[in-house]
Amino acid sequence: MTDAPVRQRVWPAVNTDTRFFWDGVAQGELRVQQCLSCATLIHPPSPACHRCTSLDLGYHVASGNGIVYSWVVFRHPLAPPFTEPYAVAVIELDTGTRLVSQLVDVPLDQIWIGLPVSVRFIEVEPGLTLPLFGPRAA
Repeated sequence: MTDAPVRQRVWPAVNTDTRFFWDGVAQGELRVQQCLSCATLIHPPSPACHRCTSLDLGYHVASGNGIVYSWVVFRHPLAPPFTEPYAVAVIELDTGTRLVSQLVDVPLDQIWIGLPVSVRFIEVEPGLTLPLFGPRAA
Protein backbone atom coordinates (compact mmCIF):
# COMPACT_ATOMS: atom_id res chain seq x y z
CA MET A 1 0.00 0.00 0.00
CA THR A 2 1.36 3.43 -0.95
CA ASP A 3 0.93 6.58 1.03
CA ALA A 4 -1.35 8.85 -0.96
CA PRO A 5 -0.86 12.58 -0.46
CA VAL A 6 -3.35 14.10 1.96
CA ARG A 7 -5.55 16.65 0.26
CA GLN A 8 -6.13 19.72 2.38
CA ARG A 9 -8.68 21.41 0.14
CA VAL A 10 -11.86 20.20 -1.46
CA TRP A 11 -10.90 19.81 -5.12
CA PRO A 12 -13.23 21.15 -7.80
CA ALA A 13 -15.51 18.78 -9.65
CA VAL A 14 -14.46 18.58 -13.29
CA ASN A 15 -17.18 17.45 -15.68
CA THR A 16 -18.36 18.00 -19.24
CA ASP A 17 -19.65 21.48 -18.42
CA THR A 18 -16.54 22.69 -16.55
CA ARG A 19 -13.65 20.90 -18.27
CA PHE A 20 -12.94 23.87 -20.61
CA PHE A 21 -12.46 26.12 -17.55
CA TRP A 22 -10.01 23.79 -15.77
CA ASP A 23 -8.15 23.03 -19.02
CA GLY A 24 -7.72 26.80 -19.34
CA VAL A 25 -6.42 27.11 -15.79
CA ALA A 26 -3.84 24.43 -16.58
CA GLN A 27 -2.74 26.55 -19.56
CA GLY A 28 -2.72 29.84 -17.65
CA GLU A 29 -5.96 31.11 -19.21
CA LEU A 30 -9.07 32.38 -17.48
CA ARG A 31 -11.88 31.04 -19.65
CA VAL A 32 -15.49 32.17 -19.43
CA GLN A 33 -18.15 30.10 -21.12
CA GLN A 34 -19.75 31.84 -24.10
CA CYS A 35 -22.85 31.05 -26.11
CA LEU A 36 -21.86 30.74 -29.75
CA SER A 37 -25.41 31.61 -30.86
CA CYS A 38 -25.98 34.90 -29.01
CA ALA A 39 -22.48 35.68 -27.60
CA THR A 40 -23.70 35.79 -23.98
CA LEU A 41 -20.99 35.14 -21.40
CA ILE A 42 -22.06 32.52 -18.84
CA HIS A 43 -20.61 31.95 -15.39
CA PRO A 44 -20.83 29.60 -13.65
CA PRO A 45 -20.75 27.22 -16.62
CA SER A 46 -24.02 25.72 -17.71
CA PRO A 47 -25.10 22.99 -20.16
CA ALA A 48 -27.21 25.55 -22.06
CA CYS A 49 -27.32 29.31 -22.57
CA HIS A 50 -29.61 30.95 -20.01
CA ARG A 51 -30.46 33.69 -22.49
CA CYS A 52 -31.36 31.86 -25.71
CA THR A 53 -31.28 28.18 -24.54
CA SER A 54 -28.73 27.24 -27.20
CA LEU A 55 -26.55 24.21 -26.58
CA ASP A 56 -23.86 25.59 -28.89
CA LEU A 57 -21.31 26.72 -26.30
CA GLY A 58 -17.66 27.67 -26.42
CA TYR A 59 -15.53 29.97 -24.34
CA HIS A 60 -13.95 33.42 -24.26
CA VAL A 61 -10.44 33.92 -22.86
CA ALA A 62 -10.77 36.77 -20.38
CA SER A 63 -7.93 39.19 -19.67
CA GLY A 64 -8.02 38.21 -16.00
CA ASN A 65 -8.41 41.85 -14.97
CA GLY A 66 -11.31 43.04 -12.89
CA ILE A 67 -12.35 44.76 -9.69
CA VAL A 68 -13.50 43.65 -6.26
CA TYR A 69 -17.30 43.84 -6.40
CA SER A 70 -17.80 42.55 -2.85
CA TRP A 71 -15.81 40.58 -0.29
CA VAL A 72 -15.87 38.83 3.06
CA VAL A 73 -13.11 37.92 5.50
CA PHE A 74 -13.30 34.45 7.02
CA ARG A 75 -11.95 34.57 10.56
CA HIS A 76 -13.44 31.71 12.56
CA PRO A 77 -13.84 28.79 12.40
CA LEU A 78 -11.04 28.22 9.93
CA ALA A 79 -11.08 25.02 7.91
CA PRO A 80 -7.91 23.27 6.73
CA PRO A 81 -5.67 24.31 5.11
CA PHE A 82 -6.32 27.85 6.35
CA THR A 83 -4.55 28.86 9.55
CA GLU A 84 -5.16 32.62 9.36
CA PRO A 85 -8.09 34.78 8.30
CA TYR A 86 -8.48 35.03 4.53
CA ALA A 87 -10.61 36.99 2.08
CA VAL A 88 -12.96 35.70 -0.57
CA ALA A 89 -14.35 38.15 -3.11
CA VAL A 90 -16.83 38.48 -5.90
CA ILE A 91 -14.66 39.67 -8.78
CA GLU A 92 -16.26 41.59 -11.62
CA LEU A 93 -14.13 40.91 -14.69
CA ASP A 94 -13.61 43.54 -17.38
CA THR A 95 -16.19 41.61 -19.44
CA GLY A 96 -18.83 42.21 -16.74
CA THR A 97 -18.84 38.55 -15.70
CA ARG A 98 -18.63 37.96 -11.96
CA LEU A 99 -16.93 35.06 -10.23
CA VAL A 100 -15.94 34.11 -6.70
CA SER A 101 -12.29 33.67 -5.77
CA GLN A 102 -9.87 34.03 -2.91
CA LEU A 103 -7.89 37.27 -2.67
CA VAL A 104 -4.13 36.94 -2.21
CA ASP A 105 -1.16 39.27 -1.82
CA VAL A 106 -3.20 42.06 -0.22
CA PRO A 107 -3.52 42.88 3.51
CA LEU A 108 -7.07 42.29 4.71
CA ASP A 109 -7.39 45.92 5.84
CA GLN A 110 -6.47 47.17 2.35
CA ILE A 111 -9.33 45.51 0.46
CA TRP A 112 -12.04 47.81 -0.86
CA ILE A 113 -14.90 47.73 -3.35
CA GLY A 114 -13.47 48.75 -6.69
CA LEU A 115 -9.94 47.48 -5.92
CA PRO A 116 -8.33 46.65 -9.31
CA VAL A 117 -7.25 43.00 -9.33
CA SER A 118 -5.82 40.47 -11.75
CA VAL A 119 -5.75 36.70 -11.84
CA ARG A 120 -2.83 34.65 -10.57
CA PHE A 121 -2.66 30.94 -11.28
CA ILE A 122 -1.31 29.44 -8.07
CA GLU A 123 -0.59 25.80 -7.29
CA VAL A 124 -2.13 25.70 -3.82
CA GLU A 125 -1.20 22.07 -3.25
CA PRO A 126 0.48 19.48 -5.46
CA GLY A 127 -1.63 19.00 -8.58
CA LEU A 128 -4.19 21.70 -7.75
CA THR A 129 -3.83 25.07 -9.44
CA LEU A 130 -6.51 27.68 -8.79
CA PRO A 131 -7.23 31.07 -10.31
CA LEU A 132 -6.81 33.46 -7.38
CA PHE A 133 -6.85 37.25 -7.54
CA GLY A 134 -4.48 39.86 -6.21
CA PRO A 135 -3.92 43.60 -6.64
CA ARG A 136 -3.30 44.65 -10.22
CA ALA A 137 0.12 46.14 -10.92
CA ALA A 138 -0.06 49.87 -11.65
